[in-house]
Amino acid sequence: MMANETRAPGRILVIDDELGLREGCRRALRRHGYVVDVAATGREGLEKVHSDSFDLVLIDVMMPDISGIELLKEIRAHDPDIICIIITGYATVELAVAAMKLGAYDFIAKPFSDDNLLLAVEKGLERRRLEQESRRLRQVEEEARRLSQEKAMLEELDRVKSAFMRKVAHELRAPVAAIRSFLNLMLAGYSSPENQRLMQERAAERADELLDLIDDLLNLARLKDVKGLSKKEPVCLAEALQETLSLHQPEAEEKGIKLTVKTEPCPKCIADPAHIKQLWTNLISNAIKYTPTGGQVTIRLFPQDQQIVGEVQDTGIGIAEEDLPRLFQEFFRTEQAKAFAKRGTGLGLAIVKQILDECGGDISVRSILGQGTTFRFQVPAWQEPTDSAA
Repeated sequence: MMANETRAPGRILVIDDELGLREGCRRALRRHGYVVDVAATGREGLEKVHSDSFDLVLIDVMMPDISGIELLKEIRAHDPDIICIIITGYATVELAVAAMKLGAYDFIAKPFSDDNLLLAVEKGLERRRLEQESRRLRQVEEEARRLSQEKAMLEELDRVKSAFMRKVAHELRAPVAAIRSFLNLMLAGYSSPENQRLMQERAAERADELLDLIDDLLNLARLKDVKGLSKKEPVCLAEALQETLSLHQPEAEEKGIKLTVKTEPCPKCIADPAHIKQLWTNLISNAIKYTPTGGQVTIRLFPQDQQIVGEVQDTGIGIAEEDLPRLFQEFFRTEQAKAFAKRGTGLGLAIVKQILDECGGDISVRSILGQGTTFRFQVPAWQEPTDSAA
């Protein structure tokens, strides 16, 4: 009995149409500290189960209004954690199998002694306590697992953030150090008048490189900071493309690169208009930058299923197969790109990927080293709402 003295008393409901049995169970159980309620019919018992909270229910299998088996089914449907013990004077194998299938914990055959009743109740309540403790432990383990996953995620984010900051510091340091070196040489008088002009030009180039890097870093930071919060609206990709082309046409003409545009009528997409212009800008400027003089850049836009597809194809230097998996990483530039065009931040394609992630799109790349590259992106088409009143 020590178990019942150290825990909250079990709440027990006795459902039996025999007054003597109900009261006998009530007295026997109350003497041992249990809180006991009784019901004379199955319906009354079911009402009490619905209106109150019980740990264990003793159910007479034979009652005039509803059978104990049916009552067991309804009680378990209401609260699967309630321990149900069947009281019967007609115990059979068939009855036991049916009751156990419906969730009965035990049987007590009439007539029974107080000791038999107490033993069955104590075992039932212990079973309930163990099940609750097992559930609590599972919840604790699940919470611990969740916290561990969140901790690992935060540590990974912190590691990525630290690595990003180191990369940023490294990328910023090189042009700043070069500018300082040129200035120090001129201030110290180590450069002849004819060399000063060259140093000034080199310093200006590195300053431009630094500004490009800062602009790209700010753009990338804005995209990450407002992820899911940017102002989106229906955007026409063809219109954004035409606005962007006018900025790149002079550069293409200067390099003798033929710029071809092939667009088909397309639905709009939901995105930030400024982001879509930036998407086109980064892809087209890259294609022009890494295509030798006299080459060709072809831009396509067309609908496909429920998507809008854009392609930027060039006849440029191409990308080695082993470099393709790293292409959209921040600050990554291939060795071929570095050799062909020294100026570049390595952030343009990372920004493209971030923009497409933001509007639910994706991007792929096909390339052959020395022959050219095709970037293909797709975004979900916006389904313009129809006027139901029309």
